[in-house]
Formats: sequence, C-alpha cells, structure tokens
Amino acid sequence: MTQRPIILGIVGDSAAGKTTLTKGIAQVLGEEHVTVICTDDYHRYDRKQRAELGISALHPDCNYLDIIQQHLSLLRTGQSILKPIYNHSTGTFDPPEYVKPNRFVIVEGLLGYSTRGMRDSYDVKVFLAPPEELRTAWKIKRDTRKRGYTEAEVLEQMRKRENDSEAYIRPQRQWADVVVTFYPPNGGSGKDDLLLNARLVLRPTIPHPELSHILDSNGNHLGSAIRLELGRDMGKPVDVLEIDGQATSEQVKELERVLCNEIPYLGKFCTLEGNEDIGKVVGTTGETLQSYPLALTQLLITYHILKASNVASII
Repeated sequence: MTQRPIILGIVGDSAAGKTTLTKGIAQVLGEEHVTVICTDDYHRYDRKQRAELGISALHPDCNYLDIIQQHLSLLRTGQSILKPIYNHSTGTFDPPEYVKPNRFVIVEGLLGYSTRGMRDSYDVKVFLAPPEELRTAWKIKRDTRKRGYTEAEVLEQMRKRENDSEAYIRPQRQWADVVVTFYPPNGGSGKDDLLLNARLVLRPTIPHPELSHILDSNGNHLGSAIRLELGRDMGKPVDVLEIDGQATSEQVKELERVLCNEIPYLGKFCTLEGNEDIGKVVGTTGETLQSYPLALTQLLITYHILKASNVASII
C-alpha cells in the first residue's frame, strides 16, 4: 500500500444514527474503497453473561478496549486484523472475520474514543448527539423491528443503561472534531426523519471548509435554511453550521460546489451537479427518501476524510 488508510471515527450512544451515517458516507466514497469496523463487536461478554454479571454493553469493563486500540494501530499502518463479531440477533459471538483495510476505514460504535491510543488513531472524529427523546424513538423503532424486542423491553433496557450512558458514552463528545445533532424543528416529535434539522458543531481541532463567504449574515445567498454561526460547546468557542429540514436541493448543490471547488480531488466523489446518492433514508413505509440535512452532513464529513487523505499522501 503506497498510502496508509484514512480512519474516520463515528461514536455515539445506541441508536444515535451511527450506522445510517456510516452507510451514507461509504456510498459517497464508494463501498469498494471503504472498510467498516464496529467496535461493539469487541464485547467481552455475550448477552446472557452480561445479564448474569449485571453489567451493560456500554461499560468499558464489558469491552476489550485494549484489543480495539491494538487493531486500530494495525489498521492505520495498513495491516489486516482478525476481528471478532458480535451477533445482535442472537446475543452471542460468531466466528471472527479476517479484515484487510481499504483506502478508507470507518470505525463506528459506543466506546471508540475511550483511550488516548484509540483517539490518536483517527484522522477525523465525529460524535452523534441527538436529543434523548429522538434517540429513544429511534431505538424503539430499530429494536422492535429488527431485534425482536417489545417497546417495554427497550425502555427498560434504556433505563438500566442510563447511568453508563451518562458516565461513559456522552463524555466522549469532548474528543470529537465534529459533533452532529439531528433534531425536530420547533419542538416537534421527530417522527418524520426528512424534516429533521441538523446542527454541526465544528471544532478548531481540524481545518474546516471556508464557508463564511456564502453564509455570512450580510449576504447569505443560500437563504435562512443554512446558517453558519459562532457558538460555544463544552465551554469552548466553535463554529456551528445549522441546516434546516426545509433546505432545498439547490442549496445542497450550492454547498456541494463550494466543497468540490475547494478540494479538486473531491470532484470524483461528489459531482458538481449534485450527488443523488447522499442523504438517503428509509421512510416509515419502507420507501427510500432523501434528507438534505443528512446529505450535507455526509458531504462535509466526506470532505474531511478526503482532505486528511490528501495530507497523508503528502506526508
């Protein structure tokens, strides 16, 4: 391999939207160029053992963090790993999988930023922080439809895990370069994923695209649906990119043009006419629809991955 793999981290609580975001970014980059790793496969105990021990999957002691760190170090240097597989349907472990890193590696899961060694392995770190009401709705929808739980069982599981969420999952927000929050507008229920707004906290830990010339308060020609503001997150100054669920396809394409023009080699991944593969979500009746806030979020993260790839090739 002439260039080391670029590693993106996506961390958040259960049902925060990690897999949806991961799949979308992989589609933009080209799935043949992407290796996806889930750190939840590194559980120390299966579901029955966790119940007997009274420990949740969110607790660091329930996961082989040292092996995750070791595997991230190997992947970063282009080496293959033998990755465990946790089966969410059965609650047990399947045979391990031989994984060879592609040009891009996306690592998603609950505890991906838990150690310094793990954090140092990523080129870009993203944290998903939806409102708890929305995450609860997403988790009920996922676990009842795909994992065979009842709504009451899901709510009870979340209640038991809340202390570990507060102690071990949410604090990882501090290590992210980008914090992504999808939320319903005007205090809505969030039942319609296409109408969710997106708030992207852009920390100065990595260089972000120059957007002030199209999003300044004096001449924002993208309209009020997309705004760039100054803010504070966890007590530190940040830029905040707000994207309303009512953003139009033309506004998405305009922001896409800005990103593609800033990094020429981004053009092969997103066309200047608008990439129709980004922002795809499955509606309540099973149809495939497009969310523009999700599309712009995927595009911005892809921008950072490719920028990191360019820097790595130079180094």
